[in-house]
Amino acid sequence: MEPDKLDILRKHGYVITGRGSGVKLCHWVGRKLVDGRACYKEVFYGIECHRCMQMSPCIDLCNQKCLFCWRYQGMGPAKGKVEFDEPVEIVDRCLEGQRELVSGFRGDNRVSEKMWQEARNPNQVAVSLAGEPTMYPYLGELIRELHRRKMTVFLVTNGTAPEALKRLEHLPDQLYVTLAAPNQRVYQRLCIPDTPGQWKNLMETLDILPGLNTRTVIRHTLVAHWNIGWEREYAELISRAEPDFVEAKGYVFVGDSRRRMNLSNMPSHDTVKEFALKEAEFLGLDLLMEKADSRVVLLGEKNSRLSVS
Repeated sequence: MEPDKLDILRKHGYVITGRGSGVKLCHWVGRKLVDGRACYKEVFYGIECHRCMQMSPCIDLCNQKCLFCWRYQGMGPAKGKVEFDEPVEIVDRCLEGQRELVSGFRGDNRVSEKMWQEARNPNQVAVSLAGEPTMYPYLGELIRELHRRKMTVFLVTNGTAPEALKRLEHLPDQLYVTLAAPNQRVYQRLCIPDTPGQWKNLMETLDILPGLNTRTVIRHTLVAHWNIGWEREYAELISRAEPDFVEAKGYVFVGDSRRRMNLSNMPSHDTVKEFALKEAEFLGLDLLMEKADSRVVLLGEKNSRLSVS
C-alpha cells in the first residue's frame, strides 16, 4: 500500500495489521459501551455489537468505486505484485488492533469493566470494513480460523466474484450480497465497476446463492435520486437468489462519500420503509423488524429464526 494512503487510513482510525489487512472500530461499539445503544445487527440478529470486530483482509483492493461508499477512495491500489497476509496472522493482529482501539474506553466512568473486557475479546466478526473480501485468496481459510476461535462471521460482498464464493470450503454464518441497482444502467452509474462484465457476475452470484449452505441476505443501500423505486425489478432479481432475508438500508452522508454525494441523497426512514413494503408485496415477504435511527428495514418470512447463535 502506498505510504500516503497508509497515513490517511490511520488518520481515519484504521489500524493496519499487515501488508493489506486492517481493523477499524465501528461507531456502534462505542455507543454500546458508553450508553447501551445497539446497532441494527444486534437488534435483528442477536449479536453483541460491542463484541463485534470490523475488519478486512484486503483493505486496498476493490473492483468498484461506489458513489455511496463511505470508505476512502482517494487513490488506487499500489502498483506491482499484490502480497497477502496469512489468515492466522490477520486474525492475531486484528485482535491486537481491536484491543488497542477500545483501550481508551476504560477511563470512561460510563463504561462498565465487564463490557470493556468483553469488547477486548470479540466473538463476532464483520468482514466488511473496506475493499472487496472475495479478492483475498485465502478467504475460506480466514473464515475457518475465525470459527476455530469461536467467533461468528458476517461476510459482505458486492457479488462480483461468484467463482470465489463457489470455492469457499468454509462459509460464513451469514453472507450478505449488496444489490444496489435494479438494472445494469443504474449499476454502471452508481457502483462504477472497473472492468466490463461485473453486472453479469453479480447476476451469477444471485443464481448460486440458493445452493450455498449458509444464511443469506440481500442488502440494498438506498440512495435518494439514484436507485429508489423499481421495486418490481429489484424483486425479480431477489427471487433468483431466494435469500433468507432482505435488508433495505438508507444511505448515510458520512465518510468519503461526502465528496461525491450530498445530504439530499439520504432517504428518510419513511421512504426506506415505503420502498421495503412495496418490495415485500412483490416477494410475498413480511416486514420483520425495523430500526428508524439506522434507516433500515428487515424483510423475511414470518417465524424465521433471526439469531445466528
